[in-house]
Amino acid sequence: MAAPSQAIRRADVQAVAPALDHYTQERPLAEVWTRPGLGARDRSLITVAALIARNQAIEMPFYFNLALDNGMKPSEISETITHLAFYSGWPNAISAVAAAKEVFAVRGISSGQLPQAFPALLPLDEKAEAQRASRNEQLFRAVAPGGSSSTQPTFCFATCGSGPASHRATAAL
Repeated sequence: MAAPSQAIRRADVQAVAPALDHYTQERPLAEVWTRPGLGARDRSLITVAALIARNQAIEMPFYFNLALDNGMKPSEISETITHLAFYSGWPNAISAVAAAKEVFAVRGISSGQLPQAFPALLPLDEKAEAQRASRNEQLFRAVAPGGSSSTQPTFCFATCGSGPASHRATAAL
């Protein structure tokens, strides 16, 4: 994992590879980022996601800052990192956390501005849940061998047409 303090700044690139700096400014930033079809915020989201997925930690601070400048919220960067942990791996997400931590600190972004692990859930509609459970029980009774009222489904349902007569039960594998 590359430490965010090893982030490369434009002056570093200019000092080592002035032509690379020129092409970076002229092609991706001037041409690609200004093409019609996607706004800067959407391009930032896509770029941040690609950097996380490829674990390109050195580039992350620059693009996290650009994403915030282009209208991404800190909570969206946080959610992008969390979401990609499941698709591109925990190490990639942790590298992104390290990079984002520095960016958030410099910008005064606190954990209170970020999505929490256990968001407040909507209250459960007890009446609707009871009706759903009752309907499921009726379906199980209708298709279970011998009219069993077992709540353990041993069937899968396939819709073959319209109406109750068009449902069939197939033995589970």
